[in-house]
Amino acid sequence: MAKVVTMGELLVRLSTINYERLDQSKQLEVCYGGSEANVAVSLAGFGHESVYITRLPENPIAQAAVKTLRKYGVDTSKIAWGGTRMGLYFLETGSGYRPSNVVYDRADSAMSLARLDDFDFDEIFAGADWFHYSGITPAISNEARELTMEAVKAAKRNGLIVSCDLNFRKKLWTIEQARSVMSELMAYTDVCMGGREDAVKVLGFTLSERNGDDTPNLPAYEEMFRNMVEKYSFSYVTCSVRRSHTASDNELSGLLYDGHKLYQAKNYRMAPMVDRVGGGDAFAAGMISAILQNKTPQEAVDFATAASVLKHTIPGDVNLVTTEEVEALMNGKKFGRVSR
Repeated sequence: MAKVVTMGELLVRLSTINYERLDQSKQLEVCYGGSEANVAVSLAGFGHESVYITRLPENPIAQAAVKTLRKYGVDTSKIAWGGTRMGLYFLETGSGYRPSNVVYDRADSAMSLARLDDFDFDEIFAGADWFHYSGITPAISNEARELTMEAVKAAKRNGLIVSCDLNFRKKLWTIEQARSVMSELMAYTDVCMGGREDAVKVLGFTLSERNGDDTPNLPAYEEMFRNMVEKYSFSYVTCSVRRSHTASDNELSGLLYDGHKLYQAKNYRMAPMVDRVGGGDAFAAGMISAILQNKTPQEAVDFATAASVLKHTIPGDVNLVTTEEVEALMNGKKFGRVSR
C-alpha cells in the first residue's frame, strides 16, 4: 500500500446528545476529528501508511486526541508540539426539518499559530506518495495559509501527488478570501475535490442549475470540470452530489472527471442518517485510496461514494470501515440482516 501524508487542524468536537439544542443540553459528547485527520484515519483503515501532521499544545486533551489517532493506525510521529490550546467546535445535531449547526472556537489555536520552522517538509515527505490538504487549513489564519503554501510546494518538489478538498467554510472566511488563496494553491494540486458548490464559490466557476427533477445536470458538471482541468491542469476533478430532503434524510452520489470523460456513481438514499459530519472526508479518502490502487475511474467514484455512504452510519467524525465493507456495498450487497 501507499504512504499518504495529510495536514490540518486536529479539533475537539463537543456534540449535543439526543438531538438537543445547545441551550438545553446539560452534557456534551467528546470526540476528536477535523477534515484531514478524518481522511488519515480512513486511509489507515484501508491499509495505507497514513501520516498526519498538525501542531498541538502539550496538555492532556491533545494527548488524548493523539492517542485516538494512534489507536486507528495513524502515524503521529511528525506532529509539532507548541501553543496553548486546541481548536474546538460545538455540534448541535439537527433532525427532520431542523438543520445541524456548527459553532467554532478555534481562534489562536496551536495549529493556527504554527510557524514554517515547526515542520521539516522535505523530511516528512521522504518516501511518501501522496499529500492531502483541504481549504479549511488556510482559512484558519494567515500563518496557516503560509504553511499550506510551503507544504504543497515541498510536496511537488518531492514528487508527491497532491490533492485538495476545497471545503469552503463560510464561518471561517469570505468567498473573496477563499478565491484569492485557493486559486494560488491550485497551481500545485493534482486532484481537486469538493462538494457540489465548492468549485463555484471557491474558484469562481459556473454550474447550471439542476434538472427539473432535482437530479444533477451532468452536461453542466462535465463542462465545469473540463474548464477546471484546462485552467489548472488537474489530473482528476471529483465531487460528491447530495440531495437533502431533511436533516436526517439525504441522497448521495458522486462524480469523477479524468480529463476525458465524466463518471457517475449510483445514487444512495440515506435515511435515517446517524452522523453527517465527515461524509466528505470519507469520500476524499475513498477516492485517494482507489486512485492509488489503480482502480478504473468508474470503480474509483463508486468506491468513494460507497465509503461516504457508510460514514453516515457511524457516530463521530471518522469513518471506521474496511475496504471489504465498502466494496460489498458498491457491489450491491444489502446490509439489512445481522451478520452472524
